[in-house]
Amino acid sequence: MIKIELRNKDNQLIQGEIDHEKVTQAYQVVGKDLAVLAIKDYLYQPGDKLVITSKQANQYLMVQLDETLVPSLIYLTGTQWEYQLPHKQMEKKAAIETSFSSKRHHIMVREAYPFEIMQYQNLSINSHDQKESTGAYPHATANVETRDEAIFYAKNAIDGKYGNYSHGSYPFTSWGINQQKDAELTIEFGREVRVDWVRLLFRGDYPHDSYWTNVTIEFSDGNNLCVPTIKSLEFQNVKFPLKKTTSLTLKNLRKASDESPFPALTQIEVFGLNQI
Repeated sequence: MIKIELRNKDNQLIQGEIDHEKVTQAYQVVGKDLAVLAIKDYLYQPGDKLVITSKQANQYLMVQLDETLVPSLIYLTGTQWEYQLPHKQMEKKAAIETSFSSKRHHIMVREAYPFEIMQYQNLSINSHDQKESTGAYPHATANVETRDEAIFYAKNAIDGKYGNYSHGSYPFTSWGINQQKDAELTIEFGREVRVDWVRLLFRGDYPHDSYWTNVTIEFSDGNNLCVPTIKSLEFQNVKFPLKKTTSLTLKNLRKASDESPFPALTQIEVFGLNQI
């Protein structure tokens, strides 16, 4: 069973017509292994949220909560997931202007197919990640995000957006470290996975940007990989023997000795297999 509900800031079910020919009803839907909430005429209000309930915990779901987001394979550790809909101007600046702004909605959640779970894939990508932990994984966090602005949140590094020739508003979002020397970014998978390939895409708005000459990749057991890196607009690849882990941390970021104080990360990809 999968249930989707649209609730307001007071956690009340929102009522309305899904179509002008339909009667007023609660904006909710229940499906066996697929649930789709389709609405023709409702503009999201500040504080609105989507509440997704699953019949069991520790479940893989394929989700698309807005047409502007690519579908994501997420791992839900609990039975309920609350997705706070973005409404602040700061949040809007980090996404395309139509994101969550239409009055028409097609909200889809389904159980993941076995092949989607078991295939070799990028285990870190999640276009639906949010700044705060929601129990849906993968989830990115950091000990610093430039000026606490959405365009520099850690989650931008796992959203599948690769534009790195500039910085600032969408489509040039990134993880910004506010010149903090001990900056660290962690990706939590929510379960044990097996990984053997990490790809790093630095933001390359040169000469505004700098870059890192060395980074450390740390796994959940405390083991580390020290990796030399270069000034590049392309992905930089790190391959290693298959490693079991529940998280991955990027740390000990050594900035190049150039004039710019602004190294940043556009994207990190972590490839491997789910531990079935």
